[in-house]
Amino acid sequence: MKGFVENRFGLVALVLIALGALYGVAFLTRPAREAPPARGPQKVAVESVVAVCPAPRGAEVAVLSAPGEGTVTVGSAQVKEPGKLWREPVKGDGPVVVKATGKAAQGLEASFGTKTAKGRSRGLAGVRCTEPAGTTWLIGPGPSAAGVTLHLTNADAAPALADVLVYSAEGPVPSDAGRGITVKPGAHVELDLNELAPSATVVAVGVTTSTGRLAVAARAVMDGRGVDWLPASAPPATRVVVPGIPSGEGKRELLVAAPGTLDAVVRVRAVTTDGSYAMKGRETLDVIAGTVAVMELTKGLDGQAAAVELVSDVPVVAGMVISTSVDVAFSAGTPPLDLGGAVADNGKGSSLVLTAVGGPGRVKVGTATVDVPASRTKVVKVKVGTGLVVTPVSGQVYGGRVTSERIGAGTLVTAQPLSQGRIWTMLPTYIDDPAVVLP
Repeated sequence: MKGFVENRFGLVALVLIALGALYGVAFLTRPAREAPPARGPQKVAVESVVAVCPAPRGAEVAVLSAPGEGTVTVGSAQVKEPGKLWREPVKGDGPVVVKATGKAAQGLEASFGTKTAKGRSRGLAGVRCTEPAGTTWLIGPGPSAAGVTLHLTNADAAPALADVLVYSAEGPVPSDAGRGITVKPGAHVELDLNELAPSATVVAVGVTTSTGRLAVAARAVMDGRGVDWLPASAPPATRVVVPGIPSGEGKRELLVAAPGTLDAVVRVRAVTTDGSYAMKGRETLDVIAGTVAVMELTKGLDGQAAAVELVSDVPVVAGMVISTSVDVAFSAGTPPLDLGGAVADNGKGSSLVLTAVGGPGRVKVGTATVDVPASRTKVVKVKVGTGLVVTPVSGQVYGGRVTSERIGAGTLVTAQPLSQGRIWTMLPTYIDDPAVVLP
């Protein structure tokens, strides 16, 4: 009997050993678990916006926001009815900070404009109030052609440290004055570009912060030949579209900068109300690394409303100088209206210049549906004194708002390329990585 019990427990032990070996082999040879599929950027609604109007100097600031819960403040004033166009004159010479939270932040748009009938600063001028960023690009006339003032505003609670890099037709402009500029929280710095590049006729300016963020803008005064603000340009890219070029008299000059270390060969196409085409004798533009090149497109555009499409072998920054006999305006490369766009205020003589690149495009301007034929530009008149929202429906559409006014000596003009609306944002993908806490 005792032998039987010993043998029985021995048998159980052998079975357990065999099972352990079997499961051990299975564990070691099991297929690795598949990693969960990577999630791309997520489209989420905007819930908080800060925008800076650089220096209205007594002009009216116009603000358009979404209706609903939340707050909208313009400097020390509060917008009582979010969703309705707010327009009030502001006091003082400094920047005005616009803040919005909650539902009211979606689609927030703010801008201001001025009209000066006489003197050195004669002309229509306006600019979109811009959000703080780590990098901003501007392109336009240089100090030898205009008085250009760069405005740097820190709307955050931490200091910002910035470098201002200037590229001219001759190449990068070395200047210690543009290095290590500290802007304290809530502070505003005005920098005369004459101190950085006094002999430059055209410039591309890159403002980059190593700490903090800045809202950046620049005002160009052409000394009796017009005045306007330079709109922020899209960052360097191999495909750039410069929209919002108005029809009418005057000169049209394309500016292209290659801020990298490689020369650029840029193919240029006009997209007008008549169609899309390469302009004879202006099919390509060679841009030496670190320089800004100029191409006159007055004849090629033939006075039509248009956009210009650029395709380059290396990343470039691009903009347009729009001159009449008495005034000047500027446009710049900008993204398509894939996330919508808005204009806070439209003065007398305002219109949208919409361009469909490639296939046909369709957008809603307010409640009206607008079809833009493939590879064409379409001009849409807008109601005076209103704010409007441009909502994408299909296709790839670029746009700009142009305001013009005839006076005895010629045409006053200002232009504002439509930036992507602050309605949605793309939240980048985050992954767990222990390296961020390791020494």
